[in-house]
Amino acid sequence: MSLTINVIKDKILSENYFILRNITYDLTPTHGETVRHKREVYDRGNGATILLYNREKQTVVLVRQFRVATWVNGNEDGMLIETCAGLLDDDEPEVCIRKEAIEETGFAVGEVQKLFELYMSPGGVTELIHFYIAEYHEGQRANAGGGVEDEAIEVLEIPFVQALQMVRSGEIRDGKAVILLQYLQNSSLML
Repeated sequence: MSLTINVIKDKILSENYFILRNITYDLTPTHGETVRHKREVYDRGNGATILLYNREKQTVVLVRQFRVATWVNGNEDGMLIETCAGLLDDDEPEVCIRKEAIEETGFAVGEVQKLFELYMSPGGVTELIHFYIAEYHEGQRANAGGGVEDEAIEVLEIPFVQALQMVRSGEIRDGKAVILLQYLQNSSLML
C-alpha cells in the first residue's frame, strides 16, 4: 500500500528531557479518502538492550531500577526488573550496549550477538531498540555495576528457570526482558 502524508502542523510541546511533538497530518492511501490525524509523538532517541547469560551457572543478569512511568501507571514502588539498556546518543548500538553493560551490570562482555531491532511502542514513541545477547563469566566482572551519576540500579543474577517463572508470575514486566528471556528459552544456548 502506498500512502501520501501531508504534514499540516508539527509543533514541539516540550524539550524538557526528550522531545514531545504535536503533529497534525493528512493521510491518503493510494485508492482512498484523505483522513486527518492529530497525534503526539515522543522522540527519545534510539536505544539498545542486552541480556547476559551464563551457560555453566544457568543464570542471567538483569537489573532493577526505579521507572517513574511505571510508578505513575500504578506500580506501587516504581521498581522494574529489566534487561540492561541505554540510549544510543551518538554511539553505534554495539558500542552503546558494551558501555551500558559495564555501567549497569559491572560486566565487560566479550562477543555480543545482535538479534534484531524492534519498535516497542510505535503508536506514540519513535524509539527503535537494538536487541543483543552475550555470554558472561565471572572473570569479566570489571566493577560492581549499579549505574552512574543519577542512576540507582540493583544488579540481579538470577537462575534462568527462575527468571522465566518471574515472567509468568508478573514479577518481570519489562517488554525487553520478556522478549530476550523468551528468545534465550527458544534458542539452544542454555542447553
